[in-house]
Amino acid sequence: MQFSEGKDSTSHIDLMCFSHLRWDFVYQRPQHLMSRFARDRRVFFIEEPMDHDGDPKWKFSEEQGRLIRSVPMLPADRNRADDNEVLRRMVDELAEVWGCRECVTWFYTPMMLEWAAELTPIATVYDCMDELSKFRFAPNGITQLEEKLFRKADLVFTGGHSLYMAKTAQHPSVHEFPSSIDADHFRQALTNGAEMPDQESIPHPRIGYAGVIDERIDLSLLEQAAELRPDWSFVMLGPVVKIDPAALPKRDNIFYLGGKDYKDLPAYFSGWDVGMMPFALNESTEFISPTKTPEYLSAGLPVVSTPITDVVTPYGEMGLVQIAVSPSDFIDSISYSMAEDKDVRLKAANEFLADRSWDRTFREMDELISGVIEQKAVSETMPASRHVSHANWAI
Repeated sequence: MQFSEGKDSTSHIDLMCFSHLRWDFVYQRPQHLMSRFARDRRVFFIEEPMDHDGDPKWKFSEEQGRLIRSVPMLPADRNRADDNEVLRRMVDELAEVWGCRECVTWFYTPMMLEWAAELTPIATVYDCMDELSKFRFAPNGITQLEEKLFRKADLVFTGGHSLYMAKTAQHPSVHEFPSSIDADHFRQALTNGAEMPDQESIPHPRIGYAGVIDERIDLSLLEQAAELRPDWSFVMLGPVVKIDPAALPKRDNIFYLGGKDYKDLPAYFSGWDVGMMPFALNESTEFISPTKTPEYLSAGLPVVSTPITDVVTPYGEMGLVQIAVSPSDFIDSISYSMAEDKDVRLKAANEFLADRSWDRTFREMDELISGVIEQKAVSETMPASRHVSHANWAI
């Protein structure tokens, strides 16, 4: 696909997003936010490199809105110690060709900070959606690079309250933005009448999970719960990452259906009796704020979770999610949740989630970025012709 070079007539400031999560991975926070920013400005979604046969080059594709997925393609036989320098030059060339050197830079990982060294960002955002240093196979030096990113960032957003509490002392402008919801999308589950083909033969009751299956999932809990209730079906949607698929518990009533398109999730949810979050309690889950919590609730599902901090508060404390620790507790909580009054639960969930939409989160983030740009414009005494619009970062 071909793109025109240079700035277009809208004159909005471009956004360059550096993400360790690929655009076509599980549709989550980066996709929700960047697709909204791309409605009226160019967004370059820069991913980690992929191997290919040939010289370094960019692979571009147009995604939602004006979002340009930008994947660096590097020689498979390269010296990987040189990657940061090569990628810094590639980002510099991209900025020159596309006329986006003065942009908003947005980081989901500190590991990409050095790639942007040649840019002159008008604002820098660190959207800290996870404590990546706690994840399995976390790269060396990530903590030190995060400290450097804190010094460079104008704004830090966090993906939940526990992360906010952990980061608020590290930067003067940290803002809490917990997992939000596209409620209309997931409410389709309430009226969907068609079963998904790979799920229709699975017996009820169905207890389902949707998300990445990695070290954050308590596989022992899943296996023991399935053993305690062989008459229940446990449905697992999502890609298996960073763990050996052979380590997944194998039982006749556990069904692994693989990764699914975001647009199809409501149809799967409509065929479930309970949404579950069988997260392990370990370093990698200490600061998570699962997006599936509001998604399950908007779909009309009762929800059972292990005691993840950002689930217990507020969802557990409000009675929107049943919290369980042991396998027997998990089973008891599922039984209890299936007997709840669905209408009462859905009404309470909708009231709570009414102000937690991705649209609102996007608008509030947009306003904060505009405020930073305006403040810089004033402090640098920009001429009137360079005045920054609060509404759309136009210059």
